[in-house]
Amino acid sequence: MKKITILDIAKELNITFSTVARALNDHPAISAATKKAVRETADRLGYRPNKVASSLRSGKTKIIGVLVPRLDVSFFSSVVHGIEGVMNENGYTILLYQSQESAKQENKGIDTFLRSRVDGIIASISLETEGAGGYGEVKERGIPLAFFDRAPQALDVPSVTIDDYRGGFMATEHLIKSGYRRIVHINGYRNMHIFNERLRGYLDALKQYGLPVDENLIVKGDFSLEFGRHCVRDLLAKGVEFDAVFTLEDFTAMGVVQELKAAGKRVPKEVGVVGFANEAFTSLVSPTVSTLDQRTVEMGEEVAHLFLKLLKKGNYYSHKPEKIILEPELLIRESSSR
Repeated sequence: MKKITILDIAKELNITFSTVARALNDHPAISAATKKAVRETADRLGYRPNKVASSLRSGKTKIIGVLVPRLDVSFFSSVVHGIEGVMNENGYTILLYQSQESAKQENKGIDTFLRSRVDGIIASISLETEGAGGYGEVKERGIPLAFFDRAPQALDVPSVTIDDYRGGFMATEHLIKSGYRRIVHINGYRNMHIFNERLRGYLDALKQYGLPVDENLIVKGDFSLEFGRHCVRDLLAKGVEFDAVFTLEDFTAMGVVQELKAAGKRVPKEVGVVGFANEAFTSLVSPTVSTLDQRTVEMGEEVAHLFLKLLKKGNYYSHKPEKIILEPELLIRESSSR
């Protein structure tokens, strides 16, 4: 089949090549009626724009790089879903890359994006990222950059995050109000801002309700389902008294629940459990797991809208970086309802 060109549309409508080109690019000098006629004719004839040629002319690829730690958890895949929906609606496509929580792999992703001439990057940093990581070069080159959930504190750029301090406080307060007093907090051993904030919320809730801070109840490690199980085994073996566990994320919480059940502990009657993130499985297991909803799809949509707003303003880094902080929602389920 013959490939339909802008010239074919121009001949069909008896207008100039430049008028068709400007109409397809939504140029303000072209009337709404002409734009409508051009688009309808383009659809009828089966016109498909040459994106490579268009990007060479404009210097824009209409591609946004999205770099995430991993996609085998529903948190990040849900955020990407929100980003992609907004970007597609605005004529952009996304190039997706996983760091697998590795700083080295993350830098490979950044390099891939730069070589692909993306119009900008939206990212959540890996657990191994230190300082600005490879993102410092991105900003130095003037390439638009925004973060979601995990943002490097060393780099002052736009971001959309959850109020992790508030989430940590809410989870701990809920357990206290439910009658639990010896509350374990399982956190990550890495010095990451979001984990530190959740710990700070936990500590402040204990203090506000007059409960002592016991260092034996604060456990740090490389979080995972197996680590959750290990923590419970270790606490029980050491004879540490506890009646609740608040974990920094849901996979660890699930491990805690599994090991408590294996040890003959009744959840939530004897031990209450609260996670963080609202992974899909938390509402499907038994008992269902209480958690903090991080409003993932909304987070993705918000960071995409923020990114596009700044792109349209031009001079991306000449504006004060906007940092949107979403309020988490406490979802009380069977694991902490007694």
